[in-house]
Amino acid sequence: MALKEWDEMRKIDVTPYCEERDGMTYLNWAKCIDLLHANGAKKVYWIPIPDERTGSSLRMVDKAFADSKSNTNQCYETRIKVVIDDTEYEMQSPVMNGSNPVKDNSMSQQRVWNSMCRSFVKCVAIHTGLGFNLWLKEEMQPFNNIIPKKEEKPSPANIKILKDLCIKHKVNLEYWIKTNGKTWDSLSADDVGAMLNSLKAKYGDD
Repeated sequence: MALKEWDEMRKIDVTPYCEERDGMTYLNWAKCIDLLHANGAKKVYWIPIPDERTGSSLRMVDKAFADSKSNTNQCYETRIKVVIDDTEYEMQSPVMNGSNPVKDNSMSQQRVWNSMCRSFVKCVAIHTGLGFNLWLKEEMQPFNNIIPKKEEKPSPANIKILKDLCIKHKVNLEYWIKTNGKTWDSLSADDVGAMLNSLKAKYGDD
């Protein structure tokens, strides 16, 4: 028996196996492996890919950035190899604290481990479909979290900013609008404002 097709794996409800941490939903890496085996996979594992320069599981850019309190951050990342039966994948991800980057003064082995585990689960979602809807929900935040009021049309300037940012960050804008039950004609100023805020929170755009 081989691993089920992507569309079948995507339909598996993984939410009973998830936990909330730092305001985000996580699927445990061990349960992810267990579900893959339960749905046809015979071999599943992942291993770190060390940085070629340092031999460490932690990768970092050469340039350091400092915040207003002089805490530094070097854009830390991890890279792993994922093996599912006869197929190998590679995945590189930032070391994060919830939705925030980890800085020098809070870096730890646990942060590195968490980054690799999350990277594994995301890699599995991309390539097998298992848990994909978790990431879709995270990437495409809902527009409306306020009391409805008289809707105003978005300004052409804000529409242009939204389009430019989505192109910059490779966000599928058409799909984002569609999944929220909207069209370009029904998109309101509040909708566009919420989308811009989501992009700012995720990518740090001013």
